[in-house]
Amino acid sequence: MDIVSVRIIQGGRRASGEALAGRARLVFAALVSTPRISVLLAVLLAVATAPAQIALPQAKPIPLVQALPQPYEQVSFQRDGTELARLHFGPALNRPFVFPLIGPSGRSVTRMGHPHDPVSHSHHNSIWVSHHDVNGWSFWADRGTNQGRILGQRLEKLDDSDAGAAATIFSHWVDKQGKVLLEERRRVSLELLPNNESLLVLDLRFEAKGAPVTFGKTPFGLVGVRMAKTIGIHDGGGTIRNSEGNVDEQGDNGCFWKRARWCDYSGPMLPGKQEGATLLDHPANPNHPTFFHVRSDGWMGAAFTHEAPQVVTPGQPLQLRYGIYAHAGVPTVAALQQRWATFAQTALPDLSGKKK
Repeated sequence: MDIVSVRIIQGGRRASGEALAGRARLVFAALVSTPRISVLLAVLLAVATAPAQIALPQAKPIPLVQALPQPYEQVSFQRDGTELARLHFGPALNRPFVFPLIGPSGRSVTRMGHPHDPVSHSHHNSIWVSHHDVNGWSFWADRGTNQGRILGQRLEKLDDSDAGAAATIFSHWVDKQGKVLLEERRRVSLELLPNNESLLVLDLRFEAKGAPVTFGKTPFGLVGVRMAKTIGIHDGGGTIRNSEGNVDEQGDNGCFWKRARWCDYSGPMLPGKQEGATLLDHPANPNHPTFFHVRSDGWMGAAFTHEAPQVVTPGQPLQLRYGIYAHAGVPTVAALQQRWATFAQTALPDLSGKKK
């Protein structure tokens, strides 16, 4: 047999081997492509590559809700890793505030700023605490010759649990010259409720430093809530209601500058979905039930000095509590009354700052 014949035979054998290998690959691919075989192979692969696990007999339960510190003086309130609210409190800000406050739909029921006037209403910081007249200084607006600022000094405490989480911050209320008028300790807590609803609670403690401090008579302060644009009456066709049966802003039966235990703002959030927030006044607060300053453009505020000033003297701290209930739909008045009644029974926390 000559060399040429050997090469032809070898080439034929090589071609036959490649054909068989190709057929084998096709058969294997057909087997793997069937759902059951694919799942079985995936399971076997996962078991084969899974790292060995070591038991941790001392492992503790992980809280469902956590208050997690973030960069730039922020705290994120999270349920199972998903943010429900965020506290901003750094000294670079004019005041601490909470944004966002996530409703049941996964969107924030509040917003930053006025939807049609972002400059002169830049102080509408979602959920905030401030006042238009503190010893003659305005902590309400972002601009002006008599502007004061609320400067966050430090984060003091964090609490986590399955029911909710909390963060305690310490701030100085300072005038334009930097003089400290008030020391404020604030506990911001978030409580989980059924159906993905939540209750944000603001506990505030003010202490005058050196001399009496007066919260002057004004409808601007102490707690403000700027609703999402679509919830507002003007932009979204929402509605305002309070505990006394008043409805919307103006008129004899309007909510504007009326005393109430709570005030609710509800409106469209998504096509076919309504949500809102209820601002709750605790019965331990001065001048309860408080006056509510509400507007059809989408904001509401609890005005505890609308009728008369409030003086804070050294050695006699002022403590207040407010709740913001983020809810689905447009709840009945009876349901909101029950929510307020439950809130009203809660005791004020110790905000003295003293270590126990």
